[in-house]
Amino acid sequence: MPLFWDGFQLPIKALNSVKVLKKYTFLTVAFLLFGSTSFGQSTNKVQVQLENTFGSQSFFANHLTGFVLYNLDSKEVVFEKNSHLYQVSASTTKLLTLFAALVVLQDSTQTLRYTSSGDTLKIWGSGDPSWKYKELQQPDFQKIIGNHSVIQFSDANQISPPFGYGWQWDDYYYDYAAERSSLPIYGNLVKVEIEGNMPQLFPKIFQTDLQLSSRILEEVQRDFHSNIFFYNPQTFVGREKQLPFLVNPSLITQLGTELTGIPWIYRPDSLPSIHQIWRGTPLTPLLQEMMLESDNFIAEQLLFNISDKLFQELASERAIDYLLKTALSDLPDVPKWVDGSGLSRHNLITPRTLVRVMEKLVELLPEGELENLLAVGGKSGTLKNTFQAATPYIFAKTGSMTASYNLAGLVKTKSGKTYAFAFMNSNFPFAVSRVRKEVENVMLQIRDHF
Repeated sequence: MPLFWDGFQLPIKALNSVKVLKKYTFLTVAFLLFGSTSFGQSTNKVQVQLENTFGSQSFFANHLTGFVLYNLDSKEVVFEKNSHLYQVSASTTKLLTLFAALVVLQDSTQTLRYTSSGDTLKIWGSGDPSWKYKELQQPDFQKIIGNHSVIQFSDANQISPPFGYGWQWDDYYYDYAAERSSLPIYGNLVKVEIEGNMPQLFPKIFQTDLQLSSRILEEVQRDFHSNIFFYNPQTFVGREKQLPFLVNPSLITQLGTELTGIPWIYRPDSLPSIHQIWRGTPLTPLLQEMMLESDNFIAEQLLFNISDKLFQELASERAIDYLLKTALSDLPDVPKWVDGSGLSRHNLITPRTLVRVMEKLVELLPEGELENLLAVGGKSGTLKNTFQAATPYIFAKTGSMTASYNLAGLVKTKSGKTYAFAFMNSNFPFAVSRVRKEVENVMLQIRDHF
């Protein structure tokens, strides 16, 4: 029988994972104890070797490192190093978004809220990122368009701004920092294709905004304040790429008209209390794309979708605050969580909190399903070219930016055990690849000896 939690439906298993917090109190206590005593009392040779790996003469002694290895069966912290210290979480933030999406959205996104008035269909986007983005299953707009001859679009339900708190201003022309919006189309991206040595912009409506430039530009660039694009035929190297476009009502109504074949108009009306909801896209493919490819856009839009489900408005900050007080209230340390993707350096989390999130995901999902949502070492996603082995042993979410490299997930050992772990590194003055290699050496040690 479905249960309800403050206005939205939860599966029984998810509700139990939220309410029965007493069961997990010992985990927080264990983390706190390990944080103060380390595990110097252990005489186990393998554990001592691992302690030396993080010792004062090790590679990891020269920057901030935090690590936790947690036995999911015995509910024991096997090893920890600085597990209580906050670090920039980068894309491991998506683990929080993943858990929230599974708890709140359940099996599908909400694409639209709508009303019908004569021949006019009035719509408010709910943040669904699927429409004309990648190879995702497409919402069938004809199902709700029916005999309507006009679509009236409003974005009055979007409270959060297009960019997240703390996003870097100079990321504006990179595809990993596309704007957030209520009804995104094409992932809010312009695709640059090459014909001869001439760039072609898609959707085609942007081609008229492509202008010549005398600046030394190897690629197409967008103006900071507008959807005007520039290229220099003398220096252009002909690479295909994607660029974010600036979302505005005029553009959305133009693209919507083109795609549906009926005219769109913009009126920023408030969402009425009586309306209908259209659930349009299966959730699992979106989660897989978000986690395996570390897709920032999907993560941000899913957080919008979560907010829409909870409050009928797109307010990421409000959704985060609510989730931290409810479904994520049993974390060892309250994270500073500011966006869905981890683009912001204001996201701060501790290794032991990431491990607790991993444990909550294991508890929430059927056995083995979590592994399908994580990148697999040597096989898929952001781990395809690292942690390679004949038998995959790492199932995890990566998170990296300048001077920061994190990895959190599951490690399967040769003894047949599965551990949750979080490995965080920051404030190092060298390439991320160097830290990644040292992290891989540690995880191999764990695979072979634990």
